Amino acid sequence: MVTHPLLRIGTRGSPLALAQANEVRGRLAALDPALAAAGAVEIVIIRTTGDQVQDRTLVELGGKGLFTKEIEEALITGAIDLAVHSMKDMPTELPEGLAITALLPREDPRDAFLSLKARRLDDLPAGAVIGTASLRRQAQLLAARPDLTVVPLRGNVQTRLSRLREGRIDATLLAMAGLNRLKLTEVDRSPIDPAVMLPAVAQGAIGIETRSADDRTNAWVGALDDGETALAVIAERALLAVLDGSCRTPIAALARRDDDGRLALTGRVASPDGGTLLEEASMADVGAADRAAAEALGRRVGTALRERAGEDIARWAAGVTGQWVPGAT
Repeated sequence: MVTHPLLRIGTRGSPLALAQANEVRGRLAALDPALAAAGAVEIVIIRTTGDQVQDRTLVELGGKGLFTKEIEEALITGAIDLAVHSMKDMPTELPEGLAITALLPREDPRDAFLSLKARRLDDLPAGAVIGTASLRRQAQLLAARPDLTVVPLRGNVQTRLSRLREGRIDATLLAMAGLNRLKLTEVDRSPIDPAVMLPAVAQGAIGIETRSADDRTNAWVGALDDGETALAVIAERALLAVLDGSCRTPIAALARRDDDGRLALTGRVASPDGGTLLEEASMADVGAADRAAAEALGRRVGTALRERAGEDIARWAAGVTGQWVPGAT
């Protein structure tokens, strides 16, 4: 057993965040016997603003960065050596001196439908109540099923499932990735086709953030990087950056290889009420290490969406709704 940890991992304290941090610790231990020793890699729990304030929506609290700011501050000061994040929570701009050094292989990026009253979204009766804290999910739900009622629902996975069991809501949506990582099976879940519910940018991807100048830590962490996941996440986050996305604007994106091996990216932006939903898609020949091409693809699709949405993006962020527009290709 080592007397002082060789690496300190910063993470939120939710069961899902801890599961992700432990996955990273396990992968590090498999890399180097020194990191497999008892006490070699310490997990440090850090409470973020998003964890501390549960009685307001993410929009009211100010959007992205709510689940990362305090962790990044600990990384900058040297209180931790690396931070483990759900990449969907990460702002597109990182603090100076920090970088996403590795992305683990991506889990299932789709959303899951969970209900004790219906097996699929289509089976819910008119007027059924769905709980979600995500404007992205809300907008796409109402675009597909305007006869449903969507109510705010915050909290970790276990909290949301308890609200379902208590009958406060008829259904909820959660990320398949989180359910899989927590190995939760007590409530049946049905994956939702991305054609109906496009995932959040980088949903299902775990990112490891480090100090750019920390060569010692980066040598270990960099070895964990999954190239294909990185290409998809880079493309999706480039789209988000063009749209200046925050939790105030419903934005969705998914990049994956098509049957011909090209990287295909689909993106959506919508009004919160689902009255307007815009879609753009494109593809490119992106080599296994061609991150610049992945970023260019994301910027191209993001620019097409921004040009179609125009000033509506600012209006939607302010709570002004719109009208349905069929998806473009």
